[in-house]
Amino acid sequence: MPTLLILMLLLAVAFFYWSAARGAAERAEHVGRNACRAAGVQWLDQTVHADGLRLRRGHDGRLGFERSFRFEYSIDGSDRYTGRLVLRGGDLVSFIGPPRATSAATLH
Repeated sequence: MPTLLILMLLLAVAFFYWSAARGAAERAEHVGRNACRAAGVQWLDQTVHADGLRLRRGHDGRLGFERSFRFEYSIDGSDRYTGRLVLRGGDLVSFIGPPRATSAATLH
């Protein structure tokens, strides 16, 4: 019986992690797409790629995941640049992307 309980707890933790990771990726896609639109550049591949995961303290002092993502964009259709963004929880904490993006406030 304790083995079943441990298995159920592990499955619940795995599901929570997967769900949070998927939500962060969707948020990152939204930010990347909007940044490219605001800068007037083409968002390539229509997706973001997770490239980092760390434990960090938020502004409230609680531990949480900080996830970094990269995406690619093109200014004139014949070039390819890499953008990067970092989310802590659901908050955007760092953005490097299209040079003409106006501000982080317009990305929300």
